[in-house]
Amino acid sequence: MTEPSNERTPEPIEAEIVADPAPPAPPAPDYDEHGVPSLDHLRDKIEGRYATALGMTELAEGTAAGRTVEEQEAERAAKAKAKLEELRRSLG
Repeated sequence: MTEPSNERTPEPIEAEIVADPAPPAPPAPDYDEHGVPSLDHLRDKIEGRYATALGMTELAEGTAAGRTVEEQEAERAAKAKAKLEELRRSLG
């Protein structure tokens, strides 16, 4: 009696023949044909980042940690001003 073999016959490989590759995609409307962004695109990007930063600042100021940082900065500024006045009095 012969035992069935565990070896399988390889299946034939089918290859797809492509005549021509797809043409390159046209540049995005905010870029020229060399890939350089337009000034309007850059302006929009900067304004978006600025708006995000303002929003993050407003949110940070609304939290207890943000207020604590502001208080620390105000305290440092007051100490610096006092030290400057002390130095001016000692010089003059």
